[in-house]
Amino acid sequence: MKQADRRDATRDKLYAAAVELIAEQGFAATTVDAIADRAGVAKGTVYYNFGSKTALFEQLLTHGVARLTERLRAATAGLPPAEAVPALVAAQLAYLRDYRAFAQLLLSEMWRTNNQWHQTVALVRGEVIGTIGEVIAAGVAAGDFAADLDVGLAASALFGVALVVGVDWLVFQPERDIDDVLAGLSAIVTSRLRPAPEDGRRRAPWTERRPASEAGRPPAPAGRQRPRPRPGSVAGDIPSGDPAPGDTVG
Repeated sequence: MKQADRRDATRDKLYAAAVELIAEQGFAATTVDAIADRAGVAKGTVYYNFGSKTALFEQLLTHGVARLTERLRAATAGLPPAEAVPALVAAQLAYLRDYRAFAQLLLSEMWRTNNQWHQTVALVRGEVIGTIGEVIAAGVAAGDFAADLDVGLAASALFGVALVVGVDWLVFQPERDIDDVLAGLSAIVTSRLRPAPEDGRRRAPWTERRPASEAGRPPAPAGRQRPRPRPGSVAGDIPSGDPAPGDTVG
């Protein structure tokens, strides 16, 4: 084995040991001695390769996200955008399954804005979202997705929902098959990217199956019908279920 290959192999062992320990007990409680012991190397090897525990952690984040980005690009290579989006979701779920500890670590660190490596987290997050955004932008250009879609927000949403759902699956529903999780998640994601109706109007998801007259109004309680407006009145003047002035109750 070449020296460069040996160094990469050593770093991979240190990355794996560090991410497991930090996911288990947090960054502050994880020592260089523990990382070296878990990796099966001398303590000096950690300092030789990274210089410090903080530097190791920052490079760990970059290394982990680079692997995720490589998987996303490989999964979508040559696919049209409409097929590439489910492929993105599948690749991300598979990555989270294969690198569960890193997924938990990344999710927790994205919430912490006051640590010294927040800028690193922001940069690696941007790398993944940029990769996803390229696919979505291509879909908009091809007419597969809505023309007024906010590409940046959509890419962030796709990454975020797959990350959170993936961690939830692995932690709370590990008995579920990945294909089952993928089918449900892909249906949700792709339905939100579809083009607008032919009349050009965009309907909010919660009003798509309700009459326009009912949009934004709470449903009537079970067993009761919403009263019809009386002649000469304006719909909505009288609260649902309350008698009109002059009506007899009972």
